[in-house]
Amino acid sequence: MVKVPSTMAVLGTPAPDFTLPNPATGKEVSRTDLRGDRALLVMFLSNHCPFVQHLADELAAFGREYQEKGLAIVGICSNDVTNYPNDHPDLMAEEVESRGYTFPYLYDESQEVAKAYEASCTPDFFLYDLDGLLVYRGQFDGSRPDTDIPITGEDLRSACDAVVAGDCPSPEQRPSVGCNIKWKAGNAPAWFG
Repeated sequence: MVKVPSTMAVLGTPAPDFTLPNPATGKEVSRTDLRGDRALLVMFLSNHCPFVQHLADELAAFGREYQEKGLAIVGICSNDVTNYPNDHPDLMAEEVESRGYTFPYLYDESQEVAKAYEASCTPDFFLYDLDGLLVYRGQFDGSRPDTDIPITGEDLRSACDAVVAGDCPSPEQRPSVGCNIKWKAGNAPAWFG
């Protein structure tokens, strides 16, 4: 299992716009549809990645909990489905159903949204405050599929709790680690090592 870290995008960066299809509903969803006057958590996910599978049930519970607290949440899959068919939009819709995701799980076929957010791995988390500025990018917690560390979500929870309370998360943030975004041939961004 190859571990790829987050790029750790620059804090204070504005949230890039997007409009993407939601395979579970057949409708398009935009960043502005989600955000309104709320803080926004953007999560880059994958159906087949063992790092995401390790957290998926907890991500579903986390999503329900923090949506109730007023946080807008979205999952995005940007993987190349030609070479990684387990991430096909039809299977994304099944993943929403089986995991009980209450947040939209969108398909980024062009991979332009992953590039705009500087997403490099799955899972990769980006939290934006009420002004639409990046205040957290990093790990869910220190648990990984190959460790006995319990899944708590402590890192992301701490950041989200701060934002929901109107505060700024600690700037000391640890990168997420996971499978690399599965870029289409010739489509990987220059910054992707």
